[in-house]
Amino acid sequence: MAVVLRTERLTKHFGGLAANADVSLEVEEGTLHCIIGPNGAGKTTLFNLLSGLLKPTSGRIFYRGRDITGWPPHRVARLGLGRSFQMTNVFPHLTVYENVRLAVQRRRGRPWSFLSRAELWPEEVSDILVRTRLTERAGQPAVSLPHGDKRKLELAILLGQDSDCLLLDEPTSGVSREEVPVVLDVIRAVRGEGGRRGPPRTVLMVEHKLDVVMDISDRVTVLDRGRVLASGTPAEIAADRNVQVAYLGGSHDSWNHDSTGVDRAGPAR
Repeated sequence: MAVVLRTERLTKHFGGLAANADVSLEVEEGTLHCIIGPNGAGKTTLFNLLSGLLKPTSGRIFYRGRDITGWPPHRVARLGLGRSFQMTNVFPHLTVYENVRLAVQRRRGRPWSFLSRAELWPEEVSDILVRTRLTERAGQPAVSLPHGDKRKLELAILLGQDSDCLLLDEPTSGVSREEVPVVLDVIRAVRGEGGRRGPPRTVLMVEHKLDVVMDISDRVTVLDRGRVLASGTPAEIAADRNVQVAYLGGSHDSWNHDSTGVDRAGPAR
């Protein structure tokens, strides 16, 4: 498979602290790749570097072979790299439909101008709402949505932006146990489908629920103290003794039987 996103020895220092150190990562097109690790492992810092919110101290970031190191967030987003956050990031007093329409409108280069009826793109917006299972919520203000639907709305906005690589930072965080399977089904559905740009959509996801990681991932990368500890298939990661010791206290069983939704080190950051 083609490599969509690649880092070379990516490093970020905050004073004397290395939040990320020599992180080399490859994310293949059309895959769902999870990033895991205990508190302080540097997962969110890595996402902030990839999305342009932070500039690296050293190292390089490549998107589809293009060096985007140090690019600002708006340029990264326009290139097709979309980002969600641990805290939901939507327009709370606009309806679900209006949130998605604004994303489409911005992508088409008409962010704040008056739109004729023909430029409201109802078919495109409605299609996105169907794919993210939000059709019945279309007229509701985003602030009134259950948390799981707000997570789905974030995905819908990224689709409206036509992002073909989604950086999802803990998309099941705060979602009730009953809603988690629905959110995951939506992520599975949008992963791999062809965006308007053509290539299959790719997902890079930070997640702390181990049962989710084992169920949904094609590949997993483990960070520990800012460095890559291991990378491989879920089965390879579960069998890796270094991962078991550093991340799970040495227990292989935790990978298979942790139904609490929280790893032993607590929610990842």
